Amino acid sequence: MAFNITIAFIITFVITAIACPIFITRMRLLQYGQQIREDGPGRHVKKAGTPTMGGVVFILAAVLVSIPAGSFSPVLLTAALVILGCGLIGFLDDYLKVSHHRSLGLKARSKIAGQAVIAVILIILLHLTGLYSTGLTIPFTKVVFDIGLLYPLFIFLLITASTNSVNLTDGLDGLASGISAIGLLAYAYIASHSGLSGLSVLAGSLAAACLGFLIYNRHPARLFMGDVGSLALGGAFAVMAVLTKTELLLIIIGLIFVIEALSVIVQVVSFQLTGKRVLLMSPLHHHFELKGWSEWRVVTVFWAGGFLSALLGIIAYRI
Repeated sequence: MAFNITIAFIITFVITAIACPIFITRMRLLQYGQQIREDGPGRHVKKAGTPTMGGVVFILAAVLVSIPAGSFSPVLLTAALVILGCGLIGFLDDYLKVSHHRSLGLKARSKIAGQAVIAVILIILLHLTGLYSTGLTIPFTKVVFDIGLLYPLFIFLLITASTNSVNLTDGLDGLASGISAIGLLAYAYIASHSGLSGLSVLAGSLAAACLGFLIYNRHPARLFMGDVGSLALGGAFAVMAVLTKTELLLIIIGLIFVIEALSVIVQVVSFQLTGKRVLLMSPLHHHFELKGWSEWRVVTVFWAGGFLSALLGIIAYRI
């Protein structure tokens, strides 16, 4: 199976690296470019019009390569369905933005409704595959506590939190794609050691796809992943955490995503209660930009943080 993972990794990377330039050309012809938020950092204005929705390329490449490489296992197909479902929500959101040339796409309630449907589908598939388990393991321990009937709600919240966290992190060139590649490699390791070889192939393929995409997404970016990419990646982390029964461990492996999301929550709550902002701008990566850090410096520091948190997550899993 290690051979399958390696081959799938290489093939996915090559396909993504070759397909992205073709996709960039097509998006330029359609004039489907990124819409920049008006209240964002001034230096981001020049990014307006950069081709977006690159997630279509690397998500499809990873899924189409990994399914046959993973022998069409039920666990792999379950994960792929969740990832594609989250990606579809992001695609609809992106399409509304680029087709109407605005920074807002789907309404929040529409996204939440879509994520609720995906959560229900996942729960059904978990029952059908015999993988439904309501126990949660506390990281660094062997303590498991059962949340019983609250587990379906927990799955919905996990999907919502994970997709939104990755989406919020996707604000600088290469930031989300780099951290996602690192986290997905960690899950490839965890899935392999959990006996879920098909899921390990999918995680490795997604990591390879992110790296192939990163060639064009690194600063200065020639292609953005869009919500189709960030929501699909968030869904990938959520479903892999559920299938490997490492739901709480995801907080450690995806610590940078968690911090980015918390920075937005803290900023909003602080402003609502006191009228003052804790950060110069949220999410956190924009705060450091306004502090004078170069975009590349912010990204590399956050990548390093993502590597350390992923390594810590693997250590916790082994314990």
